[in-house]
Amino acid sequence: MNKVLIVSYHFPPSLTIGAQRPYRLAKYFPQYGWSPVVLTVKHPGKPPEHIRIIATDYKDILNKIKVKTGFNPDRSVHEQFGIRITKNFNYSTWKSKAIKLLKQIILFPDEQKGWYNFALNEASEFLINESIDAIISTSYPVTSHLIARKLKQRYKIPWVADLRDPWSQNPYHDKFPLIKYFDRRLELKTLADADVLVTVTRPWIDTFKMTHKTKKIFYISNGYDDDDFPMLPSRVDGKFTLTYTGTLHDGKRDPSLLFAVVQQLINEKKIDRDLIDISFFVPKTDWLTDDIRKYDLEGVVNIYGFIPREKVLERQRESQILLLLLWDNKKEEGFCPGKVYEYLGARRPILAIGGNNHIVKDILETTNAGKYAWNSDTLRNILLEYYQEFIDSGKLKCNSNDQIENYSYKLLTKKYSDILDALVGGINS
Repeated sequence: MNKVLIVSYHFPPSLTIGAQRPYRLAKYFPQYGWSPVVLTVKHPGKPPEHIRIIATDYKDILNKIKVKTGFNPDRSVHEQFGIRITKNFNYSTWKSKAIKLLKQIILFPDEQKGWYNFALNEASEFLINESIDAIISTSYPVTSHLIARKLKQRYKIPWVADLRDPWSQNPYHDKFPLIKYFDRRLELKTLADADVLVTVTRPWIDTFKMTHKTKKIFYISNGYDDDDFPMLPSRVDGKFTLTYTGTLHDGKRDPSLLFAVVQQLINEKKIDRDLIDISFFVPKTDWLTDDIRKYDLEGVVNIYGFIPREKVLERQRESQILLLLLWDNKKEEGFCPGKVYEYLGARRPILAIGGNNHIVKDILETTNAGKYAWNSDTLRNILLEYYQEFIDSGKLKCNSNDQIENYSYKLLTKKYSDILDALVGGINS
C-alpha cells in the first residue's frame, strides 16, 4: 500500500471546519490503496483512533509577544487599547491601523507560522526512517505549504498542494498593499514546486490558473461524512428553530436581514414570538448582541458559543431549519462555505441568506436540500412558507434527493486517490 503524508495544522480533536477535510481523507484513503500519516499540532482532547498521527508542539508567537510587552494574552490588543470591534470594522483610526499593520508584519504569512520549525523537525526525523510516496499539504494556514515545500526539496517526494481557500487573493484577509505584495511573491515561489494543485470550487481553478499558469489544477469539493449522521429518525425541536453553526467573519456573514424580516413578521403577528427560536453557535460579540437588541429579538435569538462537534451535529439534526449566511460582496464569488456540505449530511432544510452565490444556489437546486433568499421579500415568503408547514405538521420535511451523495467524503476521497495514483504512477513510469 502506498503511503501519503498529510500536512494539516487543523485536525481532530480540533473543532474547526477546516479539520474535517484532511480527517475524512485520512479516514477513507486506506480503502483506495493509500495509508495516511498526518502531521499536525497537539490539540486538546482525544485524536481519532486508527489514524497514524505525528502531533508536534507549537509556538504561539502573538501570545508570547503579548506577554513580553505586558499585554493580557487572553484579550485582543484592540480591546486592551479600548478599541471596540464593530461589525465590518474598517480600521479607520491611526491606532487601529497601526495595530493591524504590526500584527500582519509579525504574523507573516499567517498566525500559525510558529508551527513551521516543530513540524519540519518532526517530519524530517520521520522521513529519515520511513519512506513516503506522496505529500498533501492543506491550507489555511499556508504554513502547511511552506512545510511541504521544504520536505519535497529535501526528500524529492511528489507534492499536492490542497487549497481550501485562495492564498494571496483571499477577500476575507484584508491585508495592507505591501503585505499583499510579499504574500503573492511567497505564493508564487512556494507553489512553483508543487506537482499538483487541488481546490474546492470550479471557479477557483480559473482563479489559480491566472497566477499558476503551468500547473495541473483539479477541483474536489468539500463534503460530508455519512458516519456523522446515522440514518435514524431525528428528534426535531417542538419550536420553529433556525440554527447557525460556524463563523461570522466579523459580520461579513451578516444576520441583520434575517433579524429585520423576523422582527417584521412577529410585529405583524404572522409568526408567534413564543414559537420561534434562532440559535447561533458562535462566540459572543458586541456587534451581534447589539443587533439582537436593535431588532428587539432578545429571547428569540440566542448565542451559545462554540460547543463540541458531536453536539453541533446533534443540534443540526434537531433543528427545523439550518441557516447559511453569505457575504453580500462580489469578492466572495467562487467561495462555498464548508458548512453547506455538513448541512447536506444533516438532512434538514437549508436556508441560505444574502449575497449572490451561484455555487450555493446550484447545490441547493440540484440536491433540493433547501432555499436561497437574496433579498427581504424572498426571505419573507420562504419563512412564511416554512412556518406554515411547521404549524400544519409540527416538523419541516427534508426533501433532498440522491444528488447529495455526490458530496460524500467517501466518494470524494476516491477522486483524490485517483490524482495521487496518477501522480505517483507518472513519476515512477
